[in-house]
Amino acid sequence: MIITSPEGRQQSDVRRDQMLAAAAELIAERGFERTRIADVAKRIETSPALVMYYFATKDELLTAALRFSEASFYSAAEELLDKPWSLDKRLSKLVDMTFDSKTKEEFAGAWGLWFELWCQAFRHPQVAQDRRELDQQWRDLITRVVQAGIDEGELGKTDVEQFSVEWAALLDGLSVQVALDDPRVDVKRAKQIAMDFARRALATT
Repeated sequence: MIITSPEGRQQSDVRRDQMLAAAAELIAERGFERTRIADVAKRIETSPALVMYYFATKDELLTAALRFSEASFYSAAEELLDKPWSLDKRLSKLVDMTFDSKTKEEFAGAWGLWFELWCQAFRHPQVAQDRRELDQQWRDLITRVVQAGIDEGELGKTDVEQFSVEWAALLDGLSVQVALDDPRVDVKRAKQIAMDFARRALATT
């Protein structure tokens, strides 16, 4: 029986995070197809075998890298739910987090990971399942924000699930346009469209 000490687990977690950060950077820079396990290993000065020890396939590494890159977003979102704010302000802050939390290059890079995931999900069933779970995490967050507004008496009977599907799809689509530097959809316009839709759909003020 092998027993791993807390110090050993901590070092292991740090090493794994380094791999995920490197993978996220490389995939955003080069694309999934042009990123090799060996490239990830080289960036953090370790062996490809060690990377493969943590991640059996490159598809698994892609999904894990995306989850890693999104972790800070969801952590901030949890704090948002703890604030004594109105529903409208919470939704507005969620929109700000979606569009303002990164520089232009970082924003495009983060969405580049999603682009690569969607491409791989189209061809590989396991990646498709991972994609469904990640999208559901996003919809679940929106659901919780709106449900908090209902619980606090700001909204009456509302189809929260329908709204979460619609708004998540809208925010995703707007983010793609911003990431691709569409001349008609800049950050300011994307945020306005998102909030206009939410206020109409939920009748918030």
